[in-house]
Amino acid sequence: MTSNPPRLAVALLAAVALIVLSAGCAHLSGPAAPAVAATTLTPTPVPDARPVDPSLLQPPANPFTLGPGDQLEIEVLGDPSTRETTTVGPDGKIYFYVLPGLDVWGLTLSQTRDRIGEELQKFVREKQSIAVTLHGVASQRVWLLGRLNKPGVYPMAGPTTLLDAIAQAGGPASASALATLAGSLGVSSRGATDEAADLGHSFVVRHGQLLSVDFYRLLREGDLSQNIYLQPDDFVYLPSGAAQSVHVLGAVAQPRSVNFVNRLTLVQTIASAGGTIKDAYLSHVAVVRGSLTEPKVAIVDYQAVARGQAPDVLLEPHDIVYVPFTPYRTLTRYVDMILDTFARTVGVNEGARAISGSVLPVGVNVPVGP
Repeated sequence: MTSNPPRLAVALLAAVALIVLSAGCAHLSGPAAPAVAATTLTPTPVPDARPVDPSLLQPPANPFTLGPGDQLEIEVLGDPSTRETTTVGPDGKIYFYVLPGLDVWGLTLSQTRDRIGEELQKFVREKQSIAVTLHGVASQRVWLLGRLNKPGVYPMAGPTTLLDAIAQAGGPASASALATLAGSLGVSSRGATDEAADLGHSFVVRHGQLLSVDFYRLLREGDLSQNIYLQPDDFVYLPSGAAQSVHVLGAVAQPRSVNFVNRLTLVQTIASAGGTIKDAYLSHVAVVRGSLTEPKVAIVDYQAVARGQAPDVLLEPHDIVYVPFTPYRTLTRYVDMILDTFARTVGVNEGARAISGSVLPVGVNVPVGP
């Protein structure tokens, strides 16, 4: 009889503890936090956007120099039987008349002529007058890809402006030209627009850096202050005006372009790129918007967005999302670095596609495997 009260007390205490624990668990879990609605981004213009370097508008001072693949027509004046067309080999050497391999890599045409004359005197007593003519160029080229009527890789035998190069590639492609090309290839041309090339996002890359050239002012307004001289291995790209995508770069698992369909947020875009990677600095994620020559930028605390402490951000087609590894110090330099990275990435991808696609651009030779 004396043991019943303690048992009853223990049972009551257990019941109270269960009620308190249940109440505590309900308080800790609680209702799910309401999702924060995505907000519209308002980027600000980048101060001191880099202008066209005046030196880019001057023709190159260095004369053309020979390299592998270049073709020469050589002749000893007064002896037509010596006329011969020869190609600079991979080792930079040419073979002419009685001469053994003669290294001309890096020489100008006049230097090559003098060099041939000097070497011939070792075999012929009289001094010979030599004529050297450039018959074909393969060592110096410029890449012209994207929405052009004749995209490809073109030789540069002399000073070439951006307008010269675009004209050589047939000019920006129109909707009718794209439809004709698509028809000849047996593919659909649906999606072509009257303004087939997106001039606001067209660019020139040189040595991995984006050159500040306004294609719209050059091609639509005739502003020759944008007509720079090109150099060998420059990459010129005119993207499609019909393309609707957002580019994700930097500290993400899979940097890529994400198709824009109706609505796209920052969280969705970064997730489509495999998410951020270790050591990403999430507080200074940049969204760059607008033309490449007059960009606008917004800095987003993505860490707060991912935690639900700040609203997600609505993106627009052609936005560039960059996840940095370190915090930025100067906004202008930060944006310049982002645009350089964007241009290099597009250049590498489009160049690889050009030389590996089923339809080869002009002047590109792809070895055929077994």
